[in-house]
Amino acid sequence: MVTTNTLETPRLILRRWREEDVAPMAAVHADPEVMRWIRDGSVRDEEQTRAGIQAWESEWEAQGFGLFAVEIRPTGELAGFTGLSVPAYLPQVLPAVEIGWRLGRPYWGQGLATEAAAAVVRFGFEERGLERIVSIAQVGNDASERIMVKLGMRPVRETVHPGGGRRVRVFELSSDEYARSREGGRLPRP
Repeated sequence: MVTTNTLETPRLILRRWREEDVAPMAAVHADPEVMRWIRDGSVRDEEQTRAGIQAWESEWEAQGFGLFAVEIRPTGELAGFTGLSVPAYLPQVLPAVEIGWRLGRPYWGQGLATEAAAAVVRFGFEERGLERIVSIAQVGNDASERIMVKLGMRPVRETVHPGGGRRVRVFELSSDEYARSREGGRLPRP
């Protein structure tokens, strides 16, 4: 299966993972404020981060999509990730493909997550032919929900995350809704 290895936006390069990404991604994962809304809020160490990156790369090979490393264009710094994955942890939404993102705190509040996610939504619908993309956030994670709304997604259900008992809200965007929003110029430009 042919896969796109790189997406570019005005400020970002979204690419596959490299060995030198482990340490900066581990620093993102070590920040309790970044991890606050992820599963039970636990931080992750370098070994857990390395295992995660290996799993993300395996998903690329198996699915033809995955999580991109997000690199800041002018500096080459790793900001975090955004991309697509199968949300097997939440069986009641399956079959589905989920868009997610996680950036280090220095990169918050600049529109970078929205910019990266808009490029990934386009990739999912236009290059991978997906029919629907979901996004899942813990109730109270208003920053992520604002990004979902900017992407044209709408809330479709609330449920409980089985791996920690926290309430989550599921948002959805269909390929038809994406096409209409794109034609109407209502989506953020990647």
